[in-house]
Amino acid sequence: MTAMTDLTDLTVLSIWQSHTQQRLFRRLLEAFAYPGRLLDAADSGTTARLAILATLLDGEVDLADPHGLIAPEDGLRLMASAAAPEQARFVVADAARAPDFTPALGSLESPEFGATLLLEVEQLGTGSPLFLTGPGIASQSRLVMQGLHPDWIARRADWVSAYPLGVDIILCDAAHFAALPRTTHIVWEGY
Repeated sequence: MTAMTDLTDLTVLSIWQSHTQQRLFRRLLEAFAYPGRLLDAADSGTTARLAILATLLDGEVDLADPHGLIAPEDGLRLMASAAAPEQARFVVADAARAPDFTPALGSLESPEFGATLLLEVEQLGTGSPLFLTGPGIASQSRLVMQGLHPDWIARRADWVSAYPLGVDIILCDAAHFAALPRTTHIVWEGY
């Protein structure tokens, strides 16, 4: 092995280290506290999608991957149980495709069992704007992205209409992410 290969292997393994996951977890908390705020995951050594999954998942939760976005070797490292999108606590999906399932919404007794959807978009920071209001937003915020099928926003409105039931969404591209908690009101002009 060359020194370059060793360095690349260490960079890829970085996301499986606790210090990297702790740093990203703090950013995820910030993302949920300030909906629509674009945060960076590029220093994790992998894609934002995998970095977020590695930070949030363990053997105690289940995961649905209806669009086959997770490589088999990463699936083994994540250790999450496989589940159908309708029952999983975490669902990773291609945001360019319309949702063809209704995720778990929780119950009045246990709203925390509503799913967290990790939707991978083409790019955050350019494209069509979502206008956001609600807790954590001073007046109105704007999140701009490319590659989000409009049905995700329409279906989300239904899924969160019986608050505290609903879903939380994390949008990500290759290196960035932003959160849309179930308490955030979204307007997408033109759709």
